[in-house]
Amino acid sequence: MLFTGHSEHTIDSKLRLAIPAKHRNSLTPERDGQAWFCVPWPGGVLRLYTERMFEELADEAPGGQSLMPGEEEADLESRFFGFAERLEMDAQGRVAIPKLHLELAGLTSTDVVIVGARNRLEVRDRTAWQAGRMEMFAKLPSLVARIEAKRKPAAG
Repeated sequence: MLFTGHSEHTIDSKLRLAIPAKHRNSLTPERDGQAWFCVPWPGGVLRLYTERMFEELADEAPGGQSLMPGEEEADLESRFFGFAERLEMDAQGRVAIPKLHLELAGLTSTDVVIVGARNRLEVRDRTAWQAGRMEMFAKLPSLVARIEAKRKPAAG
C-alpha cells in the first residue's frame, strides 16, 4: 500500500482519530491486515503502519531475529516494540490513540494532519505542519541530494 498526500483531522475527546477515507477505502484485510500499528516518534510524530506492513518490516529489521540478541539489539527491540501498539479500527474507521503516544510524541493539540509517507501514515501537529510546509518543500531537492550521496559507494 502506497500512502501519499495529506489531510487535516481532529483527535476527538476519546482520543480517536479517523483514518482518512482515501486510505481506508483502499485497504483489504487479506493484504493489509485488520489493524494498525502506532509508533510514537521523537519530533512530534506518530507513525501508523498497516498490520501486515509492520510485520513485514519487523521481519526485515537489521540484525535478524535471535534468541540471544546483542545488548544494543535487545535494547533497541525492547524500546521500539515496547512503545509500538496495535490499534483496532472501529466501524467508523477510527483508531484510539494511546495517551502515552501523544505525550511521547509531544502532540498536545487535537488538530493534526495525517501525512502519507510511502509505507506509513504520519500524524503531526497541524499548526507546525502548516507553518513549515513551504520550508520543507523548498528543502526537498537538497534532502534528495544528501540521501542520494549516501547511497553511492565511496570512490577509491
